Amino acid sequence: MAAVDLATHPGHLARRLQQAHYLLWNTMVSEEITSPQFAVMNALVAEPGLDQRTVGERVGLDRSTIAEVIGRLGRRGLLHKVRDPEDGRRSLLRLTDDGLRTHRRLTVRAARMNQVFLAPLSAEEQTVFFDLIRRVADAAEDLRNAAEPQTARG
Repeated sequence: MAAVDLATHPGHLARRLQQAHYLLWNTMVSEEITSPQFAVMNALVAEPGLDQRTVGERVGLDRSTIAEVIGRLGRRGLLHKVRDPEDGRRSLLRLTDDGLRTHRRLTVRAARMNQVFLAPLSAEEQTVFFDLIRRVADAAEDLRNAAEPQTARG
């Protein structure tokens, strides 16, 4: 059997893209705050007071990953949890003042990084790229959600 052309395998290309993003993120944005951590912080800037499950849904992180990300941000003093006064079983999340300052600083850096990351594409190509990658990611997420047991989705 002959070798396959990995340039036609979306998973291989997605991994290469993720590697490039990871390198740029660490060199241009932050070595301490990861891209998923930034996404969580960003969700809480947009909608302060969300619960952990909802934040995970907003940023596309599964339950165990969102729990780990929330824990790390909490230990760094970037967010805090408060009991929901309407439902004592759940906690609501808010960024601390330090978390808000960190988010603001990283937002500027991430914008610069995105310019470098997308530099090979024209403005029109960037629009098409975002449309296509969002469609594939949404479809993949729908497949993942359909595969989860009903009780886990709740």
